[in-house]
Amino acid sequence: MTTTLIVDDDELFRTMLEAMLHKEGHQVLNAINGTQALALLETESPDLIMTDILMPDGDGIELISALNQQQRDIPIIAMSGGRRSISLEFNLESATLMGVKATLPKPFTRDNLRQALADALQP
Repeated sequence: MTTTLIVDDDELFRTMLEAMLHKEGHQVLNAINGTQALALLETESPDLIMTDILMPDGDGIELISALNQQQRDIPIIAMSGGRRSISLEFNLESATLMGVKATLPKPFTRDNLRQALADALQP
């Protein structure tokens, strides 16, 4: 069974994504921001991380950067809905340049999720 860490500051979105991942056979861990995710990773070893890009108190780019510096080899799926001043395309392109395995623009479908999971978890 795959253990996936969801990192997102939107509680409703985390709950929805957790339900979708359970239906795909995943165990799920949750963090509300990058800072909490890094603390959780001191004791947990997920097989996959799904992180939002724009969050307070440790955004997704900071999380990805910290994991790269620690040389943690955990596949990452970056997610973004963008904001008025920053497009979701810019956020996801930035994450791709940092080595994430897949990206998901919000909102996304179950099929989009399945494809991102397949892309991120392929050997």
